[in-house]
Amino acid sequence: MDRIINELDDARTAAGLSKAALARAIGTNPDAIRRLLTAGHVNPTLGTLAEIAAVFGFRIALEPLPDAERENLTEPLLRGEHADPTALAAYLADVRDGSSLRLAS
Repeated sequence: MDRIINELDDARTAAGLSKAALARAIGTNPDAIRRLLTAGHVNPTLGTLAEIAAVFGFRIALEPLPDAERENLTEPLLRGEHADPTALAAYLADVRDGSSLRLAS
């Protein structure tokens, strides 16, 4: 989440747009944008992130896992189990850190 927020803030800076102007563009309170872009731990909605991304010509995208990961991760999760809990924990940590998410233009 932090990575996505940082990339959106970088796009805002590159566009020369103030936080208040960004808030006006998506019809929200400027304080909410300031908290989102400056607080350490925030929990924005996907809709808010998508609106901000759209201002800069981006969209938030999900991408499918490669077949091997899908077989090793998705199928056991759907069964309520996971063959390698250590690998699952490491993968989910990467997802939380944003390394498995990306902005698509």
